[in-house]
Amino acid sequence: MHKFFSSRNLVIFVVCLVASVGLIGGTAAIRNNRSTPIFIQTIGNDVAGLGDRVIAVPLNGTSKLFGSMGNLINTYHENDYLKSKVRKIQSTEVRNEALSSENAALKKQLNIGKTLTGYNKINAAVLSRTPSNWQQQIIINKGSSAGIAKNMSVIVDKGLIGRVIEVNKTNSKVELITDSGDSASHFSVQVQGKKTMLNGLISGYNNGNDELEMGSLTAKDKIKKGAKVMTNGLGGVTPKGLYVGTVTGVSSASDGTSEQINIKPAADTRNIDVVTVIGKE
Repeated sequence: MHKFFSSRNLVIFVVCLVASVGLIGGTAAIRNNRSTPIFIQTIGNDVAGLGDRVIAVPLNGTSKLFGSMGNLINTYHENDYLKSKVRKIQSTEVRNEALSSENAALKKQLNIGKTLTGYNKINAAVLSRTPSNWQQQIIINKGSSAGIAKNMSVIVDKGLIGRVIEVNKTNSKVELITDSGDSASHFSVQVQGKKTMLNGLISGYNNGNDELEMGSLTAKDKIKKGAKVMTNGLGGVTPKGLYVGTVTGVSSASDGTSEQINIKPAADTRNIDVVTVIGKE
């Protein structure tokens, strides 16, 4: 086997090297003197450009696809964020409205204290109504730790609404004046007649007409519609002079005297948010 660098091979190698250098130099010279490349170079350039386009098109498409997906994901997250902000704003507005209403009710309750000297006054908020007695009992957020005791009267800015019947440490149960059950405690009230003051008891409630019924009258007299009914303070539990409501009608005996008095309650017991509990100091 002949060596690669034999005289023959060496001559061939030198000739090829000289030809290559001459070809490169000639190509450079021709390129400098021509406005367009030579035919072979043109073919090479076209082939290279075609390859670049073949590779670039899918790459550019893929890049745009991922870019669009990224923008879509960013838009989704931004939309979700904006929705959460809107929900927070709405919940804040509702809460502010509720607090504003409660604040207004508390201000009205504070004005009651100016006319009730000699009594403890404790403001409280309504937590719920008892499921078994929806129209007759409510639960308030103050109990024995706040100074509330059993049988204390409960009022709102418009008048008497009930009495405390059960006391826990942090909450209490209130029996409303509209409770007409057999076990309900009856309020002792009075109304001015034509000649005398009539005393009696709140003995019932007509849910259809939203009217209290006053019976067990201690005297006979004529009563005018619109006359105001107040607590009379008998028994020493309920303060005297608490507003109960106005007379809307009277059931009369044959001699024209009153037997039962119908009363429109001063306060709407079906819509109570804040109350004041009062008791002797």
